[in-house]
Amino acid sequence: ALQVFLPLTALNLLHTSLFCWGAVEQVRGYYVDWRMLRDVKRRQIAFDYADERLRINALRKNTILPKELQEVADKEIKALPKDSCPVRIRNRCMMTSRPRGVKRRWRLSRIVFRHLADHSQMSGVQRARW
Repeated sequence: ALQVFLPLTALNLLHTSLFCWGAVEQVRGYYVDWRMLRDVKRRQIAFDYADERLRINALRKNTILPKELQEVADKEIKALPKDSCPVRIRNRCMMTSRPRGVKRRWRLSRIVFRHLADHSQMSGVQRARW
């Protein structure tokens, strides 16, 4: 039987993960502390308003448009929730909620990352050798 492999797009990757492991679901239903919950809410709000915010900012920063239109766009941006701004998002460790020294790729703090890597609990991570 001839198999055709599709390029790994987002949909194909999702389909593959659903096929192999069943439905993808969150393992843990709680957050480490209230700061982490606040950050998750901020991420959701920023995601919801991202398109609208991008369009309004494009109008605000366009110097060709009349000043009145730019001022209207300024008022619209100020009317959006404060948490819709992506600057307010803070990368936190998913296990300890530590805000500093977070390895972005794994979303773990340097301390947790090193602990898991030293105990061979992270796939594909090796100590540097030269």
